[in-house]
Order: sequence, then structure tokens, then C-alpha cells
Amino acid sequence: MNTPLRFGVTSLYLLAGVNLAFAAQPGLPPNPVRDPNTPGYVSAIRVNPSTDELANLNAALKNLLSNSDPAAKAVFEKHPTYNPIVARSDNPPVTAEGNFIIGPDYVRAPEYTAQPGVPQGKVYQFTMNSTDSKIYPGIDRDPGTYGTVDPNNPYALLVPTSHPAPYTRQVTVYVPSQYVPGTAAPLLVTADGPDNSLPTVLDNLIAEHKVPAMIAVMIAHGGRSNSDPGGGSDAQGSERGLEYDTMSGLYAEFVETEVLPLVEKQYNVKLTKDPEGRATMGGSSGGAVAFTMAWYHPELYHRVLAYSGTFVNQQWPFNPATPHGAWGYHETLIPQSAPKPIRLWFEVGDADNYNRNALRDDMHDWVVANEHMATVLAAKGYHYQFTFALHAGHTDRNVREQTLPEALEWLWKGYAPKPETAKSSL
Repeated sequence: MNTPLRFGVTSLYLLAGVNLAFAAQPGLPPNPVRDPNTPGYVSAIRVNPSTDELANLNAALKNLLSNSDPAAKAVFEKHPTYNPIVARSDNPPVTAEGNFIIGPDYVRAPEYTAQPGVPQGKVYQFTMNSTDSKIYPGIDRDPGTYGTVDPNNPYALLVPTSHPAPYTRQVTVYVPSQYVPGTAAPLLVTADGPDNSLPTVLDNLIAEHKVPAMIAVMIAHGGRSNSDPGGGSDAQGSERGLEYDTMSGLYAEFVETEVLPLVEKQYNVKLTKDPEGRATMGGSSGGAVAFTMAWYHPELYHRVLAYSGTFVNQQWPFNPATPHGAWGYHETLIPQSAPKPIRLWFEVGDADNYNRNALRDDMHDWVVANEHMATVLAAKGYHYQFTFALHAGHTDRNVREQTLPEALEWLWKGYAPKPETAKSSL
């Protein structure tokens, strides 16, 4: 289907704020709520006052007004109202780098609403069949089943219920109205698409000249979707897990060789080959693969945006070269490697995922994983902005709807188009 669409299907993960990796497992205790000032966590700048801080300020103001001079007191008793200090819902400055704390109150950014006079881009959608893929012909894990710990390796799961299975995936393409046919456009690749809010956000940001006029390619994962009667498939043994949690450049190669050529051919667009003009974005394991695409192929991507990134030990099948999966990014790979030209915006919630896996290897704490990412990125001199969100769960919808426009603006800082001379090596 190549018909223009103004709205795609709602993103199954980021928009709903659903923790798909573990939503189907009954009887799990709630995630613990973490304090960003915990010893061992990165030092961070507090952006917003807390609700309690505001309550104390408002109580003090009310007390001051009610106990002032007799004339003012008489007025207050007759009209006992005052202008309370309202909660600010600020984001870190788009010019700043480092670690920040936001929340606990969130306000949806105005860029999520179509604005009068703002040109609207076109949105298209097409379907890919696994039978046409040389890289991902398809696997699935039986619904309601999970892996067991490998008795010979405490860091790996055995998933005997995983088996070959065909699938279809939707690819949604946003082309801004400002795109000039024949020119090479900046590119944003997102995981777990389609996302029906992103086109409006980009329309507004592009019109405000806060981001370049980019083409967004929103790629759904392979395997069963969350709308499937058997439930969504995720993590070890699933197609989504294979694509997103594997520590290799394979997914980036899939996108480069099997997805983007179709986009260019079907919609008569040209995508830049300049890695400075290419960004990746996702949440949860989609956030992990966004980073993985740039880590293993920095000649393709330099800009990464991740919500609740799954920088934990969730890789499957086991790979002895990266025995701790994405936990290895902050454990060994980033500390022991020369800095790569990656600019990263990422976020974690204070009630994010914690140890929701058969493995009890101390490598399944999303908050700690993201805190460690901030620590090692700072030590290696990376350009990054890390946001710790209070009163926020995994891929929290409220956090995303407040922060995404400014996160995208931060992500594209410093971008300047270059002549199209570089060619993909894939």
C-alpha cells in the first residue's frame, strides 16, 4: 500500500508507554522507584522544582498574604484567593550537555498539535514480507513462553520454544513539504513504528527551523505485533529481540540494504549518505538498537535518541564476543574503545524496568544501565544529554510528549549539509 496517509497506526510501544518485554508475565511486583541522588549515580542538574517544593512555596505565600497588615488581611479574608506558583515543566536547555533531572509534572509540548499555517508533510506506508528478506526471514517464540537459564552459562537464556516463522512489517515514511525532489535529505530512522504523532512534531519543528527538513522512516519490528491475538512478541527468542537486542551491525545493514532502497524508489526521494545527517531513535530495545546502529556503523549514523534504552543483558542467541549483551556498552565497549562520532540524547524513568527476567545476573536494571551509560560517555568525552525523569515508568508517554521536540532539536544541533560525495560501504 503506497497511498499517502496523514496518520499512521499508533506506535505500539512509545506512545502507549507499554512495557512489552514483561507485560504478559503475571504476578510481577511493581518496579522500585529510584532516587536520582543515589550514591554512585551521576551528578545531575535539577531542572524542575518538585511538587512538594511547590506546595511549600505556595503555603508560605498563602501564610504571608493572610498575616500581612490589617487592610491586606481584610481583603484576603473577604477574597481568600491568591496566585499560586504553578509547576514548571521545563526540559534541559537545548544548548546544554550532561546530566539533568526533570519532573515529576509533565506538560505535552505544543509541537504535538498541528499549528495553523504550518505546512504538513506527506505520510506513506508500505508492507514488507519476511519471505523477501535475506537478513531476517523470521522467527517467533510461542505465546506465553519464556526462556530458562542455561545451566552452563548463567548469563544466557535457552529458548527452545523459538522457531522459524514468517511475518509482515509496516514501514511508514514521512516526507516534509519542504523536500526538494532530487536533493539528498537528512534521515531519521525510528524503531517500533509507525508513530502517528511524529509527523506533526516534525512539521512544527521544521517550520520553526529547529531541525532540518528530514525524511523519517518509521520501521515496525518483525514478528508478531502487540495487536496480535496471541500477544506481542519481545525479548529473547522473538524476532523483535533478534533485531533489536543483538550486538552487531546486522540491523543497520538490514535497514540500509533492504528498507531504504525501497523508500527511495517508491517515493522518489534521495536520502543523504552523510552520517552527520542521519539519526536513529527508539524506546526500550528500540532505544538500544538505535545506539547499536551508530556504534557498529558510525559511517552511517552519528545521532541517536533513546527512551529507556535497554542497555542490559538481553542479547539472544548468546555471543561470546559480547557475553553480557548491551550491558557491555557501559561495562567494556565504550570505556575500552576510542570515542566514536556519536551524539546521544537518552532518558530513563525513576520507576523504569528492574530485573524482569529469568536471569538474575545483576545486569537487568534499566536505571543503573542508563546511569552507567552517562558515566562512561562523560569519561570518554562524548556529546550527550541524559535526562532522569521523576514519576516516570518505562518509555513513559508523558515524559516523551514533553521532551521529544526539544530532544530532537538538541540532537540536530551543529548539523550542516555537506556535498553528497560519500557512498555507503554496504
